[in-house]
Amino acid sequence: MKPQFDLRLISSDDNAAIAKIIRDTLVEFGASRPGTVYYDESTDRLSEVFDKAGSAYFIAEKDGIIIGGAGIYPTENLGDGTCELVKMYLLPQARGLGLGKLLMDKCISFAAAAGYRQIYLETMPELTLAIGLYQRTGFERLPAPLGASGHFGCGIWMLRQIT
Repeated sequence: MKPQFDLRLISSDDNAAIAKIIRDTLVEFGASRPGTVYYDESTDRLSEVFDKAGSAYFIAEKDGIIIGGAGIYPTENLGDGTCELVKMYLLPQARGLGLGKLLMDKCISFAAAAGYRQIYLETMPELTLAIGLYQRTGFERLPAPLGASGHFGCGIWMLRQIT
């Protein structure tokens, strides 16, 4: 039997829990360095950040407990028709159960409905599980970053067309 997850839009009550998941995951994988979301002040107030047109952040819950999240954001200088997949992090017990794919599908659907034609993302080599998921869902590596995320600590850039 497949685990059941609930996906919903972020609320201000979720900020502390999802910020902890993001930072704990980066520590777990040895990627809590400057130039990453670990040090972004906005990580503590994601519900405000994603209150922008063309953006959405989805919280994943199981039995009423927040176990992860992912979002779509219109990052500066990406150009018309391009958004960024951002802040996709899961608790260890939520990995390998299909939740990452479910969140990815939700984000891609949102991006398509919002009129985006492609999705960009930035990640780090330490996050190998995520990189595999990105590749399996159609993301291809780029030689250099796009846009202006400010995340100079990310060394892998990927792009996916929305069909």
